[in-house]
Amino acid sequence: MAIRLNRAAFDFAKKLVVAGRFVFDERDAWSEHRPSAHTENKFLAAHGFREYAKWYLGINDEKPENAKGRYEFPYGDFESVHRCGVLTAESRAGQYKHFDIENAAAHLHGMIDAKHGERDSASARKRRQTHAPRSRSA
Repeated sequence: MAIRLNRAAFDFAKKLVVAGRFVFDERDAWSEHRPSAHTENKFLAAHGFREYAKWYLGINDEKPENAKGRYEFPYGDFESVHRCGVLTAESRAGQYKHFDIENAAAHLHGMIDAKHGERDSASARKRRQTHAPRSRSA
């Protein structure tokens, strides 16, 4: 099987994370958050394979271009990157020795965790500023 990193999908996912379009969820949530076949088909009908491919970190060169089976290692729900999808892709890619995909997923995982930490820090700062005692001037 000739599966390679879908560089366009990796770049697209990085842009989504930087823009804050990610869901910080747990690894086990992917079975519930992963798009259904019906959702995939609706997205394909509306947007075509070019846009569909952006949501998959792997491309199987042995499958035809306009086939859903060509695209592997999904990471999102066609709206946001899901941490659980990235973690699943990272784990599966490592298991099957697709190291370029594993490394890309690990990079996205790190970005999501860092961005989530920034959100938490910003929220904490805002809460402190909102609840900070005001100084009285004379």
